[in-house]
Amino acid sequence: MENKKSLLVITTVCLIFLIILAFFMTQINNQEQPNVVRIGWQIPWATQGQLTQILKNTDILQKNDINAVFKGFTSGAPLNEAALAGDVDLIFTADQPAATLISKDGNWVIIGRLMYNRVSLYVPPKSPITTIADLNGKTVAMPFGAAAQRMALNAEKQAGLDPVKDVKNINLGIYEQSDLVKDVNATKWGDIDAMAGFDPTPAIFEEKGLVRNLKTETVISLILVSKKYINKNPSVPLKFLKAFREAYDFYRQNPEQANAWFKSEAKLDITSNALAIASSVEPNLNAKSISEIRLSFNDDDYRIMQEAADFLLANKLIQKSVVMRDYVDLNYVNSLQ
Repeated sequence: MENKKSLLVITTVCLIFLIILAFFMTQINNQEQPNVVRIGWQIPWATQGQLTQILKNTDILQKNDINAVFKGFTSGAPLNEAALAGDVDLIFTADQPAATLISKDGNWVIIGRLMYNRVSLYVPPKSPITTIADLNGKTVAMPFGAAAQRMALNAEKQAGLDPVKDVKNINLGIYEQSDLVKDVNATKWGDIDAMAGFDPTPAIFEEKGLVRNLKTETVISLILVSKKYINKNPSVPLKFLKAFREAYDFYRQNPEQANAWFKSEAKLDITSNALAIASSVEPNLNAKSISEIRLSFNDDDYRIMQEAADFLLANKLIQKSVVMRDYVDLNYVNSLQ
């Protein structure tokens, strides 16, 4: 009996010791890794993808005292779900998903410009359609909720068409388009006469001669951070933006390396020429020095952001009005030296 009591005491003491040891190890690890930020990004999305890969494959973040955990997503919708669930602290996203997130949770702040990216409206190479007005009575496929939808519907209106009565606009995911767009001699894609999408998919089609563009437009993408995270880590946004600007500087000087890292993880069948088409709308890649790299917004940027939010509200994709400028904090960008 005494032996059993002694064994129980020893076991209890050992268990308490292990719990205390685990607690102190956790504290030590937290001290060794300050400024940990969980970054949500979109794996197959070009330009953003290259910038992410630079942050992942160089020591830029470490030099700026940032410890990052990268969480990749297929698109903006699941990334928003993770943001709403509190699974990420900082995200790379487009204007419409940003407005959607903010409409559901005002706990997010826009701290800088991620990039400009292209959206396109295109037809098969041998299509008889030559103008947007020719889409009257036709079927146009696009990913609903994406900026490509906004551009396509606005283009139809500008051409004098009613997007509801004159054109059959249908929802088609960006990745599903690749299953249909394969023939350089196509006049239609099954029952579909035209498509709209966002890079790099249209850039891949364009580079392979599989589409003819009716219209291309530039939209804006953003860097958002949780306010709760900022409250606990007030120095991180500035440190991160400094690192992000350095990532742009690396990209402009080493595009082939950035493209190679991106293609490897995204597993896309894409050439460097197609990636150059996709990134051609981003002026930071033509900067002569790091001082010319811009992460702030101009008046046109604010106009595009607000158009995105207004489009979502008008099409009942969000439930309340969002004034995007109200969620922008440029104090961090303005503090960059």
